[in-house]
Amino acid sequence: MMGKITFYEEKNFQGRSYESMSDCSDMSSHMSRCQSCKVESGCFMLYEKNNYMGQQFFMRRGEYNDMNRMQSMGMMFDNIRSCRMIPFHRGQFRMKIYEKENFGGQSNEMMDDCDNIQDRYRMSDCQSCHVMDGHWLMYEQPHYKGRMMYMRPGEHRSFREMMSGQRFMSMRRITDMC
Repeated sequence: MMGKITFYEEKNFQGRSYESMSDCSDMSSHMSRCQSCKVESGCFMLYEKNNYMGQQFFMRRGEYNDMNRMQSMGMMFDNIRSCRMIPFHRGQFRMKIYEKENFGGQSNEMMDDCDNIQDRYRMSDCQSCHVMDGHWLMYEQPHYKGRMMYMRPGEHRSFREMMSGQRFMSMRRITDMC
C-alpha cells in the first residue's frame, strides 16, 4: 500500500501545495513553508530539518488544517523540511534495546510496546538498538510522551549522534495501516 500526503503553504489547505507518495529529503524546493497538510493514505514521519534530521512527528491518515495547533499534540516545531513514508509491516515485531551506545550495557529484546523501560526492564537509559522486524517509534519520556524518533529495521549505534543527546524511555510498534 502506498502512502500519499499533501502539504500546503497556508492554513486550511490554501496556497501552493506539494504532493508526495514517497520520501522527500528537502521540501524547500517545492514550498517555502508548511502550515497545513492532508494524509490521504499511509503513515509518514515529518522532520523539522532537511535530510530527515531534527525533531520528528508521526502522522497518520487525517486532515491537519493548522500545523501551529499540532504543538498541542506534541509536535515541537513549526515547520516541515522533509518527510519519510513509513511502509506497512505485516508479521512480528522485534527489537533489541541497549542501555549504552554501540550495543553496550544491559540489553533486552522486545516484541511489543513498552510504556516505561525503567519499570519493565530496570533500565535507566536506552542509547542504542537493533531493529530486527517492524517499524517503531521511540519516545524520550515514559508513557509515549515527549520527542519521538522513527526507527527502521537496522542497527542504530548511537541515539546521541542521531538526535543531539536524546535518550528514550518508551517504545511503540507502528502497527497502523493508517
